[in-house]
Amino acid sequence: MRKLPNNLVTSNQDKALPMHESATKHVTGQAIYIDDVPEWPNELHVATGKSTEAFADIVSINLDKVMSYPGVVDVILQADIPGDPDVSPVLSGDMLLAGDFVHYIGQPIFAVAATSLRAAKQAVELAEITYQTNAATLHPKDALARQEFVLPTHTIQCGDAQAAMAKADYQLESDLYIKGQEHFYLEGQISVAIPNEDGGVQVLASSQHPAEVQKLVARVLDLPVAQVLVETRRMGGGFGGKESQAATLGCMAAVLAVRNHCPVKYRMPRQDDMVQTGKRHDFWNSYQVGFTQQGEIVAAQYDMVGKCGCTADLSDGVVDRAMFHADNAYFLANARISGYRGKTHTVSNTAFRGFGGPKGVLLAENIIEEIACKVGKDALDIRKLNCYQEGKDTTPYGQKIEEDVLLALIEQLENTSDYRARREAINDFNQHSPFLKKGLALTPVKFGISFTSKHLNQGGALVHVYTDGSVHVSHGGTEMGQGLYTKVAQIVAKAFGIDYQRVNVGSTRTDKVPNASPTAASAGTDLNGMAALDAANTIKERLREFAVEHFAIVAEAFAIEDDVVTLGSDSMGFPEFIKLAYMNRVSLSSTGFYKTPKIGYDRKAAKGRPFLYFANGASVSEVIVDTLTGEYKVTQVDILQDVGDSINSHIDIGQIEGAFVQGMGWLTSEELSWDDKGRITTNSPANYKIPTSADVPEKLTVKLFDRANGEETVYRSKAVGEPPLMLGISVWCALKDACASVCDHELSPPLAAPATPEAVYYAIQAAQAFKAQSLVGKEVQEASV
Repeated sequence: MRKLPNNLVTSNQDKALPMHESATKHVTGQAIYIDDVPEWPNELHVATGKSTEAFADIVSINLDKVMSYPGVVDVILQADIPGDPDVSPVLSGDMLLAGDFVHYIGQPIFAVAATSLRAAKQAVELAEITYQTNAATLHPKDALARQEFVLPTHTIQCGDAQAAMAKADYQLESDLYIKGQEHFYLEGQISVAIPNEDGGVQVLASSQHPAEVQKLVARVLDLPVAQVLVETRRMGGGFGGKESQAATLGCMAAVLAVRNHCPVKYRMPRQDDMVQTGKRHDFWNSYQVGFTQQGEIVAAQYDMVGKCGCTADLSDGVVDRAMFHADNAYFLANARISGYRGKTHTVSNTAFRGFGGPKGVLLAENIIEEIACKVGKDALDIRKLNCYQEGKDTTPYGQKIEEDVLLALIEQLENTSDYRARREAINDFNQHSPFLKKGLALTPVKFGISFTSKHLNQGGALVHVYTDGSVHVSHGGTEMGQGLYTKVAQIVAKAFGIDYQRVNVGSTRTDKVPNASPTAASAGTDLNGMAALDAANTIKERLREFAVEHFAIVAEAFAIEDDVVTLGSDSMGFPEFIKLAYMNRVSLSSTGFYKTPKIGYDRKAAKGRPFLYFANGASVSEVIVDTLTGEYKVTQVDILQDVGDSINSHIDIGQIEGAFVQGMGWLTSEELSWDDKGRITTNSPANYKIPTSADVPEKLTVKLFDRANGEETVYRSKAVGEPPLMLGISVWCALKDACASVCDHELSPPLAAPATPEAVYYAIQAAQAFKAQSLVGKEVQEASV
């Protein structure tokens, strides 16, 4: 068997696939992150002085001791910013430095540039600031009660929910508070700014959106955008936390760099990062659902209140996406879904993998579990009954489900995971086990793919072919470990018919591809891959035209495959052909562009097509719970994910595994907490628990659903970054199932999200209390008889 190159792996089909382009560099430590770049001799370091009050007017500031601290070179306030201090990604209100008031604990008031980070950190503690405090709003439920919102409320409706509710056989009404999540990327927020001789600046940014960093740096410096260059080679994780809020670090470093005529690094220590940057939004959801005796949903009314924080940031899109996914995989004929953008005096929450989608999906799955207990059926049967399928294929916002995938996918996983036999075995175990209880849940995911802001659905690329046959690609997407660079290189190599190793993908730079959208919404490959393909096809068509003229052949006689150019009855190597094309003055460089077709959402009518297509998946999770302590273990997980015609199955499976574990962490161990003053108390790795290798189930099986995308995406693939995170919801539902077994599934006890061992214990207590009350009721009834 031939020896494969070091950067290739073999799939189950014995087809060589490229490894992640930086895999070896990651493992050996050769991958260069921003903090690895050698420092300049005169480089300065930044720290910020932070507010100690959640909502207050600033009465006075004395920075004399800060300025005189050894190593301090410069100190700035908002008034020292040469341009506009507002660094909001969409609307307004996000100030680089606070002005006359603060509206969350941790808000930067002033910044220090010093010869070392230690000196800067120590200096900021010497500030003397006095405040006039105001009453703060800290909970989204309070924001709703006080009608305090960062943006107007939006409502989606279909049918007549109120009338259908009145006619329903059963109704349930309750609420569910879903906490947020800390991004906890391996590489924290960081930027380095280097001023240039023309008054402009270059910024090295750990950002998912270099174009936005460029725009905002220009804004705060009062410069033309063209005088700012932003470069991102890679991030040590992003998960949405570096989509909008990474720009703040680039802006701060740039202001101080230009002001002091030297390079400036702004790297947030982990605790500062956890205090000063936004999280996944908390959501308080109240709901009323009507359903039949069989468990079919006939009416639904949801009020979804996002904890947006003090400003809008990206909350409009987050709450919209939560609303768009409140149906998840289930047809709602009559529904009213209202989304509220709650304003709280806490750090402005931001994008997180899945945006608001996970909050809507969890709400839907919680309701299914409750309906199942009410009608006395297995939750899987309720899911299949309500699932989108032929004749039940239109969402509440009017988009038709064109691919009839969900039910087939669910049933395939039901069979391959042996769900029914395992359910019987678990029921038997629970009847004979007084203290340990098992739980099982199969939950589906239907996740819309496209930015909900239409203008962001565009991608650009630049492709060069050099005279030795090597290819360089620049595109607007950023690499944060997800394998985007690898996939784009594969796409270009396939387009040209050449070996993958001929293709090099360079750093993302704003001077190569302008005005690029953020790498987010799982659209990185869809947008940038198609743009790169467009550029490659343009060059290839020029090569075809040259070959037809130069060799006097018909167009159909030209082909490139496996580095060999076929020219009718003749052939030559790709490098030789490229050199010949160059000598004959054929342009070997091209830009490429792509914009997502078909999409559009009428906000006024609350109807339209916000997504080009849906990525689907399902997971089965099994857990075992100690009813005396609430401690539990996830024992087995089976996943089936719809990725279309996979570009790189190994990268896709890695993304699915990682997303699942991150979703499981969100709903089990990662609990964000604030005190009654608005101070975050989970502000370090010591008190915020992300999942570790010990939490990953020993039996974790991932399979890909074998069906190409029905839409014309790049090589008929589907997005894979965000959708699998919501497969972790099956763990939460399995825990809920185990708790319900304590009272023979006559009640689905309320379970907090995240379901920490304490939360599971309280749910078990509720189930036990319900069972005891039911027994007393039966005894009274029997006595009366």
